[in-house]
Amino acid sequence: MPKEISHFVRRPGNKPGDPELVIPVAKDLVTQPGNPVRDADVSFYGREEPLEAHFVENSADREWLWSQYTPEFAQWRIEHEKRDQPLVDEAAASGEIVPDVKPDSNLEPTELIREKARELGFVEVGFTRYDRRYTYASKRKWAKFPHAICLAYEQEYERTQKIPSEEAEHAHFGTYTVEGKVTLELAGYIRSLGYYAQVHSHSDSSAPYIPMFVAAGLGQLGANGQLLMPHFGSRGRLMLITTDAPVRYDEPIDYGFNQFCDICQICVDRCPSNALAKDKVWWRGVLKNKVNYGRCRPVMGRYDGCSICMKVCPVQKVGMQPVMEHYVETGEVLGKGTDDLEGYDLKDKGHFGPGKKPHFTPDFFEIPRGRFENWLFEQFKERLSGRTPTPEELRLFVSEVREALDTRREATG
Repeated sequence: MPKEISHFVRRPGNKPGDPELVIPVAKDLVTQPGNPVRDADVSFYGREEPLEAHFVENSADREWLWSQYTPEFAQWRIEHEKRDQPLVDEAAASGEIVPDVKPDSNLEPTELIREKARELGFVEVGFTRYDRRYTYASKRKWAKFPHAICLAYEQEYERTQKIPSEEAEHAHFGTYTVEGKVTLELAGYIRSLGYYAQVHSHSDSSAPYIPMFVAAGLGQLGANGQLLMPHFGSRGRLMLITTDAPVRYDEPIDYGFNQFCDICQICVDRCPSNALAKDKVWWRGVLKNKVNYGRCRPVMGRYDGCSICMKVCPVQKVGMQPVMEHYVETGEVLGKGTDDLEGYDLKDKGHFGPGKKPHFTPDFFEIPRGRFENWLFEQFKERLSGRTPTPEELRLFVSEVREALDTRREATG
C-alpha cells in the first residue's frame, strides 16, 4: 500500500557533478533528526565510566583472532599493517604540526574544506562538535581540537557483496589504506588555510565516531549497529579530522531509519550467531539495537570478519533512495525474502538462504575475553591448579604481562 510522504532529504551525488539524491521519507517512518539520545546520561557515563578502545578492552580476543587466519591471509595482514604503519604514525603526530600561514579572515573555511574533501574522493562530508564525552580514556589527553570533520569513503561494491570472504576483507582493509592517505592530504590542505588539523586514524581511533556522524547529518544508526548513509549504507569507512578552524556545523537529519529498521529486521534475522537484538534498549544514553559482542566476535574471527549484517542490508545493496522509494510505493522492504539479498555462504557449512541459519555448539563461543593481561592471569591460575608456581613459571608470566602492557602503552601513546 502506498505511503504518504512526510519530507524529502536531498544529498549531493556520489561524485562531484553527479545528480543529487532525493530521498522520500514516509510519514509513518518519521521520528526525529539523528538518533534518540539522553544527553544527561551520555554526559554521566562519559564522565564517570569513560569508554575505552576495543583493542584495549578486548585485547585478548585480538590476539586470538590472528590464530584463526589462514597462513596466506595472516601474511597479507602483516604486510598490510607494515604498509599502513607510516600512515598511522603520521596521523598520531598530526595534531602537533603548526600551520605555517595565518588564517585569512575573509575566507569561510567550511565549504572550502567540504569541496576539497569531495575532490579527494570522500562521498559524505559533515561538520559538528567533537563530542569529548565519547573519547576513549586513553585518548583524552591526545585529542586536541573542538570541531569534528566527519568523512566517509566508499568501500568497493563488488568485493563487499562476497561477504564473508578474504576477498571482502581485502576490500575492507584496502579502503582504509586509501582513505588514510587522502585524509592526511586533506589535513595538509586545512593547515594551508592556517588551521590545525588532527587526523584520527582508523587504526588508532579516539572515540566511537558514529554519534558525531549522526550529529553532522550523514546518516542514522542502523539495527546492525552501523551507520546507514545515503549512498552506500554501512559500506562507508569512517575517518575523522579535528580542527580549530571555525567551521559551521551541519544538522542531524531524519532519514526515517529509526523506524524503518524496526520494520525491516533483515540483519537481525540473518545474523548467523543471533548477536543482534530485535528490540532497542537504552545504553549509555543512546537508544539502539545492542550487539551481543560475545556472540558476534567468535563468528567474525572464524569467518573472515563475517559482516553478514552489512551484506544483507538493503541500503548497503542498492542505496537509500531506491529503498525508500520502494517503501513509499509499496509499504514493503526492497529485496526482503530474496536469496539475492539475504543469502550467504559460510566456509565448511554451505549456503544459507532466507529463513535458514547455521547452528553452532556452545563451545564455538568459548574464546579469550577481556584484556589480554587479565586473560593471561586466568590462564596462569588455571595451569597452577592451586599449587605454588615455580620461579621459572613466575618469571615467564611476568614477562608475558609486561609485553602485553608495553604493547598497550605503545598503541595508546
